[in-house]
Amino acid sequence: MIYDFDSLVSRVGMNSLKWDVREGELPMWVADMDFATAPGITRAVMDKAARGIFGYGIVPPEFYEAVRSWWATRYGWEMDARWMSNCTGIVPAVSSLIRTFAGPGEGVVMQSPAYNCFYDSIRNSSREVLANDLIWDGRFRIDWADLEARLADPRAKVLLLCNPHNPTGVIWSAEDLGRMGELASHYGVVVISDEIHCDITEPGTSYTPFASVSDLCAQNSITLVSPTKSFSIPGLQTSVVIVPNPDLRVRAVAGLKRDELTEPNSFAVEALVAAYTQGADWLDQMRAYVFRNKTHFAESVASNLPELTVIPSQATYLSWVDCGALADDATEFCAFLREKTGLVVNPGAMYGDNTRTFFRINLGCPISLVDDALTRLAHAISAWTAELSNCDPFS
Repeated sequence: MIYDFDSLVSRVGMNSLKWDVREGELPMWVADMDFATAPGITRAVMDKAARGIFGYGIVPPEFYEAVRSWWATRYGWEMDARWMSNCTGIVPAVSSLIRTFAGPGEGVVMQSPAYNCFYDSIRNSSREVLANDLIWDGRFRIDWADLEARLADPRAKVLLLCNPHNPTGVIWSAEDLGRMGELASHYGVVVISDEIHCDITEPGTSYTPFASVSDLCAQNSITLVSPTKSFSIPGLQTSVVIVPNPDLRVRAVAGLKRDELTEPNSFAVEALVAAYTQGADWLDQMRAYVFRNKTHFAESVASNLPELTVIPSQATYLSWVDCGALADDATEFCAFLREKTGLVVNPGAMYGDNTRTFFRINLGCPISLVDDALTRLAHAISAWTAELSNCDPFS
């Protein structure tokens, strides 16, 4: 079956966070795709809804078997269902696990730029961010000396890993993951690996689950996975917490229960099972479509908008763009972009102090919106340049 990713499903009147914008604006910010989900998921949700009753649910064995089978088939990681616990979402899980494994005032190490909610999870829990800034020299890579220094800090209790990395789209190699695992284990720091973007990789490439690299990595880590990004269902709020080490698992699950995060919503179980048992073909077609979008966007920018540089990436439906030729801080340019053209993107300062000249744009959408965004970017750059020259072409 060939799936339609070109048609835009209107989300007006749907209480959509992403599309809660002014008329005429184009939101390409929140990491939320504009594709209708896989038909099997829609059928499963509609069948459940047709019964007309939405009481408290349980998580059956089929839920965990769907997860186990997906990772075994696609990524070669054989896990045990006993390692798994349901959770209402990855960000709630991150927040809960940080509170469990790091005390107030203690530190969480993470690579910066980092997903903005990581900062919230850490600081809202009264823990300290220990940022391991990535090195940028035409590609993003780990500063190993700095990472070891952060992990050696007596305050460090957790290494919060994003695998693949958001916002840069880097897929960490097995060698990099293994080295991270060795350092974390050596310094007694527990690894929490957020792997929510793992399915959205460039066709022909794959990612490596952190816990699959070695027994050392498996026994000192907690892996967080979910179908929500992969299948355009983030509003169904479901995730799975995977902990091979039984001692860590007891603590992790106790924390999830303490924070009341283990009860599924009325559609989460059916949606996850349908995604992982019926959604593979839809996912692969979506990946191909998204990476055509990313290639088209990067090539168009290179040809027509030399003031911008699109950073190559192998994962996520997000693109990371350097606008340093225009502005020392992308925050001002992004505000100008929205004011002048209605295009809404995320400034790099949201993700860390070391990438303030960057912005993040979401290309998980029909290609018509990508072209619209390119047109708006061109208009904004023209207006920005003209304004600096005290000549406004929009007047």
